[in-house]
Amino acid sequence: MGATRLSGTERRICERIRGDVDALIALVAELVSSDTTSREPGEPAREEERLQRFLAGRLRAVGADVDLWEPEPTAPGNGFVPDNLDFKGRPQLVARIPGLGDGPSLLLNGHIDAVPSGDESEWTSPPLRATVRDGRLFGRGACDMKGGLACLLFAAEALHHESVRLRGDLVYCANTDEESSGAGGRAVVARGLSADAGICAEPTAFDVWTVCRGTWLATARLSGRRGHAEVTMPHWREGGAVNAIERLPLVLDAVRRLREDWRTRPDHQHPLVSPGDVVPTVVRGGEWMVMYPADCSLTVDVTYLPGHVDARGSGAGVGREVMDAVAAACSVDPWTREHPPTWEFLCDTVPAEVPSTHAIAQLALAVGADVGREGRIGGLDSWHDAATYSLAGIPTVSFGPGGLMSAHRADEYVPVADLVDYSCAAALAMMRFCGA
Repeated sequence: MGATRLSGTERRICERIRGDVDALIALVAELVSSDTTSREPGEPAREEERLQRFLAGRLRAVGADVDLWEPEPTAPGNGFVPDNLDFKGRPQLVARIPGLGDGPSLLLNGHIDAVPSGDESEWTSPPLRATVRDGRLFGRGACDMKGGLACLLFAAEALHHESVRLRGDLVYCANTDEESSGAGGRAVVARGLSADAGICAEPTAFDVWTVCRGTWLATARLSGRRGHAEVTMPHWREGGAVNAIERLPLVLDAVRRLREDWRTRPDHQHPLVSPGDVVPTVVRGGEWMVMYPADCSLTVDVTYLPGHVDARGSGAGVGREVMDAVAAACSVDPWTREHPPTWEFLCDTVPAEVPSTHAIAQLALAVGADVGREGRIGGLDSWHDAATYSLAGIPTVSFGPGGLMSAHRADEYVPVADLVDYSCAAALAMMRFCGA
């Protein structure tokens, strides 16, 4: 740690955190043990409420004003998140720890949902039981991002226990649905979240992500006509069957050509993230093994840059380019020309960028360096909640422990040393940004 760069109070806070590693591990373990697996619309809640109430209790103990609520279901046709996604049993949490009133406020954010554990036989230890071995804490969500979320709380608690009063407010926000649609963050913004800047504890390995790509997700459906697969068929204009699956290469070729174009097109270039992309992710088709398939669908994951956000604040223009390319490719086939693909929109998580020179970005770099974790300005090829808060007027960067290579895999882990150093860095950021 760059101890010579720390004030006496800062050094005292970091010493307290480093002297209480077992309590930090226990806090992360509590979060990991709660099943908050990301879900599809219509699936029942898991243990989101249990986890949020646990966090709320800890926050009230340090003097926070806690708002814990279940948002209304998402409205049909809103153009951003899945229709009618409900939050029953899955509340959002915003807690404001009041400062003295004469300093800027800082948002501390993390999502509580985690991706499914997959085949548990691939795990060395149970995914919902935090296990420490070889200096690493294993468990689903330990890296992405319950570890970072716990550290933000632990740092705020350390300030409270050492009687450090901040001039500005701390706004601790734990939301759902980051992994699936971004609906939780949007619900928090709609509630009226406010702060002067923010830090999202994504697993950046102490780098500072100032930009991300957006994600537009949709499913193209190709129609066919049923018929017996073992009976010779007349031409479809004479009533013969049509194989919907055999039309799929038309769509795949359009996707491939668009991807190749975007890789070099100037408007898809950015110094910190990769060019936009179109990736086929899910294919479904057919009903029976000896029946011509009357339906085939392809889901595409379309990523795009902040420069492609339209006047409405969406990625609809990028989506339209994909749909137009598919329509043009399908027009060469007589059947698909007369029976063009239909589209089902899934969600649009909109990207954003904070200038690398912004005070919150430079502060995150500085506190990382001061705990011995030199980082750099970077970006995320995927998407993160920080974009939603930045678009809402709260410049927010991602800065956290662990790295993406451990996320979303069996035996997900976060190094214990990362948790300790990040807790110290977070406490420094709170004191320096809000004023102590």
